[in-house]
Amino acid sequence: MLRTIKTMLLAFVVFAFTQSCESNLDLQPEDNRLVGDAAFENPESYRQFLAKIYVGISVSGQQGPAGAPDLAGLDEGFSNYMRLYWKMQELTTDEALIGWNDGTIQDLHGQTWTSGNEFIRTMYSRLFYQVALTNEFLRQTTDAKLDARGVDGPLRAEVQTFRAEARFMRALTYWHALDLFGNVPFITENDPIGAFLPQQIQRADLFTYIEAELLDILDDMTAPRQNEYGRADRAAAWMLLAKLYLNAEVYTGTPRYTDVITYTNNVIGAGYVIPNIPYFHSFLADNDSNGAQNEVIFTIPFDGLRTQGFGGMTFLLHAPVGGSMNPADFGINGGWFGVRTTPTFVEMFPGEENSADTRALFYTQGQSKDINQIGPFNQGYAISKYRNVDVNGVAGSDPTGDFPDTDFPMFRLADAYLMYAEAALRGGGGNIGTAVGYINQLRLRAYGDTSGNITAGDLTLDFIIDERARELYWEMHRRTDLIRFGQFSDQGVWQWKGNVPQGTTTESFRDLMPLPATDLGINTNLQQNTGY
Repeated sequence: MLRTIKTMLLAFVVFAFTQSCESNLDLQPEDNRLVGDAAFENPESYRQFLAKIYVGISVSGQQGPAGAPDLAGLDEGFSNYMRLYWKMQELTTDEALIGWNDGTIQDLHGQTWTSGNEFIRTMYSRLFYQVALTNEFLRQTTDAKLDARGVDGPLRAEVQTFRAEARFMRALTYWHALDLFGNVPFITENDPIGAFLPQQIQRADLFTYIEAELLDILDDMTAPRQNEYGRADRAAAWMLLAKLYLNAEVYTGTPRYTDVITYTNNVIGAGYVIPNIPYFHSFLADNDSNGAQNEVIFTIPFDGLRTQGFGGMTFLLHAPVGGSMNPADFGINGGWFGVRTTPTFVEMFPGEENSADTRALFYTQGQSKDINQIGPFNQGYAISKYRNVDVNGVAGSDPTGDFPDTDFPMFRLADAYLMYAEAALRGGGGNIGTAVGYINQLRLRAYGDTSGNITAGDLTLDFIIDERARELYWEMHRRTDLIRFGQFSDQGVWQWKGNVPQGTTTESFRDLMPLPATDLGINTNLQQNTGY
């Protein structure tokens, strides 16, 4: 498969925000670049605009690594979608904390954030920039627009597939907004262009909208495993539906576990496999070709020469390296001495640093397990999950060692297996014996033999939440998982949660992030989440 998103770069930019995407939620030209119909005189523009929507997750501007940002006035590394979402999902949990003291970043792990937190605010901005970009693509690809431009034949059919993929990407972004913020401003391609105050949609209604969008596009999506590498297909939409249904009780108050079984079965039957390779190979620079790609349902591609920026995988490669770790072992030119993990996560692995479970990718030399102070990198075990080297130890394509080739597996088969097992335990149907078989496939890879296998009696919800951590850590699932299991705020405890060394519980309202104070001050249609 061609690495579409790695080679189709930032050639096409229609609009960028000039002020606050919170207040406008629509696209405004920032200079004299082509806008509207004029931008589509070249038939290739449709494909290039779609590429821009995809790379909205991985890069944050037009040229890389910096200099022409999507969001004016913000550092391009700081404001990267994936870097921000990773912080929301991981730094707020027992899987990660960071030693830096930039602004209010420590408030994330401490769960002491306010509506003025700049990391939360910028995540919100990035979400709605992405929505606005997708809305404009959909406005520019209606049947009427295509008729007016004389678009027909193979290009017109291709544009219909592009539209389905764009709607998938918007559904993905709205799911992130639903999960993080709950009741948010809502706008689609049917809303007017220009400055206006969007209405706030209720969380349950946004759930229904995302569900309807995904169901509506299924027939127009490319069949599973038949699209170009880095583009979404029908299985990606099934997977997102399964994720939506898995958390439906949190979002709407009504469980949908039967639907989780339905859509994970669809994914599992689509030809993906748990590859016969070591676990850590799935997180190397050649994870698009070393066999790991056969498990991945939707990936965020990175290329050291063509997707340069200081967010995304650049952050995930550099920030966890420090202390006595050798950057060359990770295919990078230096560590940023930032991210480590907590003892609570380490202790999920029997034997911890000497665990027979090869997923326990801890770096312990010179590192203490306990964290008495957040700042020093040597307090807390380091994680060596992501590396910018291939299976032979050869570094990625960027000769400077700054920017990695390692792709990010947003959805993979292991997650579908774990979701099936959880839904079966929660009464969604399915088969417990089948679920045990799926889990044992993961543990066979993890242990290298059957010594880690479980039986039906071992398969409990307590086992599932820990197994999800062991299998999927640092893949942007943990916050959502802990909330679903009731262990995020007023239940679970880990070091420095609540901003105290031993950790403490926090208020349950923190299961939702606050709407940014800046947006509330502008949009009078918005009501703040309870507790903020």
